[in-house]
Amino acid sequence: MSTTYPTSSADERETAIEAAAQAVQRGGLVVLPTDTVYGIGADAFDHAAVQALLDAKGRGREMPPPVLISAATTLPALATGVPSYVEALTEAFWPGPLTLVCEQQPSLTWDLGETRGTVAVRMPDHEIALALLERTGPLAVSSANLSGLPAATEAAAADGMLGESVEVVLDGGPSPKGEASTILDVRGERPRLLRLGALSVADLDAVLMPLGLSVDADEE
Repeated sequence: MSTTYPTSSADERETAIEAAAQAVQRGGLVVLPTDTVYGIGADAFDHAAVQALLDAKGRGREMPPPVLISAATTLPALATGVPSYVEALTEAFWPGPLTLVCEQQPSLTWDLGETRGTVAVRMPDHEIALALLERTGPLAVSSANLSGLPAATEAAAADGMLGESVEVVLDGGPSPKGEASTILDVRGERPRLLRLGALSVADLDAVLMPLGLSVDADEE
């Protein structure tokens, strides 16, 4: 059964983030606010915790969770062969609602599911999420909902769906955007749109066009 922690004041935030960090270190699951929607998170390097996250959502290993990080400088430790245009995207949109699908570093020993050698990475634009990530390191985080249901944009909704599976719920108020991140596959010479979300193709192209690039938004 979960415990919900308010985060309105500085003291509340410190207590809440410390409780969540300890839960993650024990291999537990936590609900955390982000700039897009609420997420359910686990230590990305704890195989059992990541499997518990998938089980809590009713999600199979064929849908591995993205990884959230607290700084763009962490990306090279998780991904390899990252094209030069990615730096412009991260400078413009991180922290923010942009998820990048990259080739993962082969030396990583985690098990996020059937990733086919990829990792989806994002740096969220949310004070509480970033503070937690600074203490825990990379977290595997998926939207806080049961598979097939809408993603939670408030802590109570996340708790209602996942409260029996998580240890700590961080209540950061309503999600600022309430819309999922935009996902780009950046493994090629040109970024390819996988999911349209809070960032539009025009937003992305405004950054890419000075580099002589644009998003490949054609549907397969």
